[in-house]
Amino acid sequence: MPRIAGINIPDNKKIEIALTYIYGVGRSLSNRILNQAKIDPNVRANQLSPKQINDLREIVEKSYKIEGELRQEKMLNIKRLKEIGSYRGSRHSKKLPVRGQRTKTNTRTVRGNVRKTIGSGRRKLEKT
Repeated sequence: MPRIAGINIPDNKKIEIALTYIYGVGRSLSNRILNQAKIDPNVRANQLSPKQINDLREIVEKSYKIEGELRQEKMLNIKRLKEIGSYRGSRHSKKLPVRGQRTKTNTRTVRGNVRKTIGSGRRKLEKT
C-alpha cells in the first residue's frame, strides 16, 4: 500500500482515483500530477514501481497544499472572516449557510438534522 503525504493509497484502485483519497486532491489535480510524473492514469496503485511512487510523493508534497496545511489555511480564513465581523463570518459562527442559500427549508446539512416542529401541533383525541 503506497503512502503519499501521510495517507495510505488503496492498492486495487486506478492511481487516478487513488490519489483523490488525499485531502485537497480531486480528479483534475490528480490528472495534472500524473501528467507531470509521466504515469498512465489507468495503472493500478499496486503496479507502481518505487521510483514512480517517490516521483508522485515529491510532486504532491512540494508543489501543492494538501492535508494539514490546507485544512489549517481553510480554518484561518474562516477565523479571519469572523474576526473582521463580515457577514460571511457571522454566518459561519452561527452555523448557518454562508453562500446565500435559503434557510426556510433545505439547511439540514449545515444545521444538522434539527426538526423544530413536530406534526401539525394539534393533538388527536383518544377514543374511549
